[in-house]
Amino acid sequence: MADITYYVALPFLQDDAGTLIAGAAEECQSPMTALRRAEILSRAPGHIGAVAFSRSGDPMAGEFSDAKLLKAFGHVPEDLSEL
Repeated sequence: MADITYYVALPFLQDDAGTLIAGAAEECQSPMTALRRAEILSRAPGHIGAVAFSRSGDPMAGEFSDAKLLKAFGHVPEDLSEL
């Protein structure tokens, strides 16, 4: 099967101890949709930021490349290597 690219908007919240935690990721149809959705999520009540990213790979084999950051909005972790 050919590689598929997924576009994702991922919000971030802050717990009671001040630790940044990821919210629920939302799959989007295109890079532009992911960017718009991440910007909206970054301003939603309770969220402190969001990122839009893409990830490509073969879902049948379970092999994916590292996530590629499209854009960050607001306050997000410096290390996004776990996306």
